[in-house]
Amino acid sequence: MTDKTTASNIALLAPVPKEHLDDGETTVLQKGKVAFGSMKWEMFRELDKLCKGMPVDVYIYESDGSGKFNSNASWRGRYIGHKDSEMGAPPAEIRPFRPESTFKYESDNQGHWAVFWVLDALEPVPQEEQIWVGELTGYGNKKAYGHSFSPEGPILIEHPYLPSEVFLGRPDQLVTHQQWAGGR
Repeated sequence: MTDKTTASNIALLAPVPKEHLDDGETTVLQKGKVAFGSMKWEMFRELDKLCKGMPVDVYIYESDGSGKFNSNASWRGRYIGHKDSEMGAPPAEIRPFRPESTFKYESDNQGHWAVFWVLDALEPVPQEEQIWVGELTGYGNKKAYGHSFSPEGPILIEHPYLPSEVFLGRPDQLVTHQQWAGGR
């Protein structure tokens, strides 16, 4: 992964099925980016407006499509933009970056999504660094979501940490949250 500074005040919290995350990690490693679908086109337009072209850290929780989800953000990535769908399908320039697992589901690539959001980095988070989604705070809010929080789809959040140049990059340059807070 390349080192890039990200927006320091805003981040994205998003659900993605585990199989798409596993295949998405491979897609990023092989092709340099991965694209996931969403119906939340207004939120992605707002995100692009707020970040003014700057990459944004993404905290991802595993979902299973039934409303059940892992309550920890167990993956992280770096958002670089989105593309509108073409009648629900990925545009030609996005299709090569879809995780292989999405092609098992006819609707996933043929008319289901409003937008496709693109990451240029995606990696699992070690258990000790995972964030419980209830600790996060909605963008523009002052109070954490708390125990009753049940996220639905991608949402904007206040950035919970320092910008991702300390988290995403070459593995030999990885600095954990605890190391950064302790002055490296």
